[in-house]
Amino acid sequence: MSFHRQISMLAIALSVATAACANVTSFAPPEYLSWLDELKADMAQRGISKKTLDTVYAQDFYHPEPEVVKKDRHQAEFVLTSTEYVNRLVNKKRVAEGQHRYQELKPLMDKMEKKYGVQGNYLVAFWGVETNYGSNFGGYNTIDALTTLSYDKRRPTFFRNQLYEALKIIDTWQIDYTKMQGSWAGAMGHFQFMPSTFNAYAVDFNQDGAIDIWRSFEDASASAANYLSSIGWKENEPWGMEVSLPWNFDFSQSGRNKSKSIKEWKKLGVKTKDKKAIKLADDAKGAIITPEGKKGPAYLVLNNFHKIMQWNRSENYALAVGILADYIASGKSWKPLVANPATRLKTDDVLTIQSFINKLGWGKLEEDGQLGSQTKEAVKKVQKAARLPADGYPDYQLLQKIKNYNPEIGFSVPVPERKLHKGN
Repeated sequence: MSFHRQISMLAIALSVATAACANVTSFAPPEYLSWLDELKADMAQRGISKKTLDTVYAQDFYHPEPEVVKKDRHQAEFVLTSTEYVNRLVNKKRVAEGQHRYQELKPLMDKMEKKYGVQGNYLVAFWGVETNYGSNFGGYNTIDALTTLSYDKRRPTFFRNQLYEALKIIDTWQIDYTKMQGSWAGAMGHFQFMPSTFNAYAVDFNQDGAIDIWRSFEDASASAANYLSSIGWKENEPWGMEVSLPWNFDFSQSGRNKSKSIKEWKKLGVKTKDKKAIKLADDAKGAIITPEGKKGPAYLVLNNFHKIMQWNRSENYALAVGILADYIASGKSWKPLVANPATRLKTDDVLTIQSFINKLGWGKLEEDGQLGSQTKEAVKKVQKAARLPADGYPDYQLLQKIKNYNPEIGFSVPVPERKLHKGN
């Protein structure tokens, strides 16, 4: 699965062509060559064949230590809102192409749904979000990238295990490693499978004796369907929908892990976006998420939303896949989500709140300026203490209360909402 959305981006000086590797051998420091010998011994002990190791590491190669840099969004003045994120991934061109590809591949998608119980519009949506319908696999050689990342000190254990899984693929399926193209983090093929996911779920759907997630879309899409089916995808349920909340909604009840039956949500006054009754089974389970707090859109999310998040642990990613899948199935024209300027957050503001929470011992948050799930839950606790709606989304009022916080008397008197002027 796509891994690069959750950890810091690396500037890696990788050579895709193995011929280039031999040219830099003389620059390799002794400690690297010693490490490479130990790596190969470890892989051999785990069961990787001498033939594969001799082929892949025919030349001792060395790449300069990758420089760990912050992601652009860490350096940006503003945090990317959920609306902005979805509009970037789900746009007019991607919707139109997704609808075209879905109709073109309908016979194959019907086979996938019949065999695995995963609707074809979702498979096409994953494909569109992951590799823009197969047009961008990533551009890195998987073995080359994972070897470099295994040497890096940041997450060596994770990447060494993925390297083992990649070498196991070569051993098992006799794949030409020079054609294993993927992302800098080792995610491969049409649907960006990590090597461990490949070994657990990839299938030879076209029954040609090989699994090829790079050049066989049949194998790639069936492997994706097999994965989703295996983790509990529900064929007869949508991912969720945008909803309207009652004026007195208790935002402390929001959050993807606070599930209720549809019947219970209806009793609490939750309706569709256009304020009609929700047409889902009363006993179905769902949760309310508000990615931009009380001033942004609200979504009722069901089982399949959580399964999308097992593919990529980001609510925004899951929303993008779900919304794109809806467009693909409906054939409707794309309309961008409407942004509310009041929901924009500065990275420094999130850092201020994370630092405040950590200093008071109310949480152990990574001070990265990102509004992740842990930060949101911690913010809810602060909002509750400050007697503000606990929607998990920091705003002007909360920031002012934090600014005026007194350890002896707690939060200051209520702060009026900021009035947005034109241009803010």
